[in-house]
Formats: sequence, C-alpha cells, structure tokens
Amino acid sequence: MKASQIAAKSAVRIFLILLVVAMIPFLKGDAAQLQHIYLAPKNPWVLAFPILLILCFITLLVICAKNKYKYADLNWILTLNTIILIIYGVMVSIRIYQLTK
Repeated sequence: MKASQIAAKSAVRIFLILLVVAMIPFLKGDAAQLQHIYLAPKNPWVLAFPILLILCFITLLVICAKNKYKYADLNWILTLNTIILIIYGVMVSIRIYQLTK
C-alpha cells in the first residue's frame, strides 16, 4: 500500500510541475507568437476524451486527498489517469511547439 501512495503522490506532483512549466510562456508576457495558433478540431466529439480525462483526474484527486491516499486501488487508478494525462499534455505541447516554429 505504501508503493501506491508514493506512486500517486509522485505522479500528481510531476503533473502539477509540468502544468506550471507549460504556463511559463503565458506568464512571461511574450505570447505574441501564440496568438495566431488555433487548435480547432473538425469534430467536437474529439474533445470528449480530454474533458473526461481531466474530470476523472480532478475527481480522483479529491477522493484520494480526502481519504489521505488510504485505498491502494484508487491510488493506482489516479496514477494511471495522471500518466495518461501527462502523455496527452506532452503531445499537445509538441503540436503547439511545431506550429510556433
């Protein structure tokens, strides 16, 4: 059970650190090159998975934090969800980086 707590807390911390690092271009005020980037999907259902993933992350994070990471199953689900969210965020960041070059 201790391994699941460490994995869940580490995954969440890594995600939050990456989220703060991704916000640096917006906070620096040098967002001129980001103003002309439009990421509009052709089908609105494409956004269903990322929205569901983010909502599940928030829900699992609240449940695990409320229970102080006592339940190993919830910890592993939160870890898996966070890893998938990190991968998705990296893919979007790479796509935006390619558009700004």
